[in-house]
Amino acid sequence: MLVNGKWTEDWQPVQAKDAKGGFVRQVSSFRNWVTPDGSAGPTGEGGFAAEAGRYQLYVALICPWASRTLIARRLKKLDGVISVSVVEPALTDQGWRFGDYPGANRDDLNGATYMHELYTRAAPTFTGRATVPVLWDKALKTIVNNESADIIRMLNSGFGALADESVDLYPEALRGEIDALNERIYPALNNGVYRAGFATTQVAYEEAFHGVFAMLDELEARLAAGGPFLTGGAFTEADIRLFVTLIRFDAAYHGLFKCNRRQLADYAALSAYTKRVLDLPGVRETVSIDHIKHGYYSIRSLNPNGIVPLGPDLSALGL
Repeated sequence: MLVNGKWTEDWQPVQAKDAKGGFVRQVSSFRNWVTPDGSAGPTGEGGFAAEAGRYQLYVALICPWASRTLIARRLKKLDGVISVSVVEPALTDQGWRFGDYPGANRDDLNGATYMHELYTRAAPTFTGRATVPVLWDKALKTIVNNESADIIRMLNSGFGALADESVDLYPEALRGEIDALNERIYPALNNGVYRAGFATTQVAYEEAFHGVFAMLDELEARLAAGGPFLTGGAFTEADIRLFVTLIRFDAAYHGLFKCNRRQLADYAALSAYTKRVLDLPGVRETVSIDHIKHGYYSIRSLNPNGIVPLGPDLSALGL
C-alpha cells in the first residue's frame, strides 16, 4: 500500500480486520462527481463538467466493483464519450499493473506501470490502497472518483445528453426500493463473499458464509415469484450490483472463497436471471471469465501455487 505517497509493502488482500477476525474493506478516498454543468455533486467539489473525451475509466475485468462501471457505461451508450484502460488480471506485489495480458492494455494516457502511480499523481501524499475503478479527468490530470457506487450513478445522470437518456438505472419512483435492496445485498452477498474468503478466524468465516447463502436463498425466492429483474420489469443499478457478484460466483467464490454450500448453477431462478442480464446488449462484452479466474487465483495468500482451475462449466450461460 501507499504511505504518504510511497509504496511501502507488498500487496495484501486483507486490508483491515474487525474484533472477530473479519475482513474490513477500505473506504474510498476520492468522491467528486461529474455533472452536466460542472457543479458539485452529492459529495466532493465542483469543476468536473460532462464533456466527451475528457474522462477515462481505469478498471480490472476481475473486479466486480469495476465491472459495475463498465456495464453502466455500455448501457448508457457512453462508449464514445469515456475511454477505458484495463489492468492485467494477476495482482502483483505492487497491486494492479498495466501490461500486455490479452484483454488488458498499457496506460498510454499517463504512462503508468502500476495503478498506484495514478493515485500519487492525483494526491502526492496519498495513504491507502490503489483500488479500481478510477474515473480519471484528463483535463485536470486527477482522480474524480474511485467509488463504484458513485460512478455508476454519475454515469446514469451526470453526462446529460451525452448519454442515452432513455435508459434510467436509478428511476425516481424506484429509488427507495433500489436503495433498500443495495443496503441488504451489499453486506450479505457482494461483500459477504469477500468476508468469507478473507476471514482470518472460523467464527468470522462461518458468519459470512451463512449470510451469503441466506441472501442467495432470499433472492432465489424473490426472482422465482416475480421478476424478470429485482424491482420487477425495470432493469436498475440494483441488478448491476447483484449481477457482477453472481457471474463470479461459480468461477471464483464457490471454490477459492469457500462459499461452497451450493453453486449458482443450483439456483434455477438466479441462473436464469444471470443469463437474462448477460444477454442484455453490451453486458456480455464486459465479462471475462479468463481474467476473473486468473485474477482471483493469483492471490497467493489463498492459492500459493497459483494453479488456475480448468472448470467450472459455464456453457449454460454461453461462457
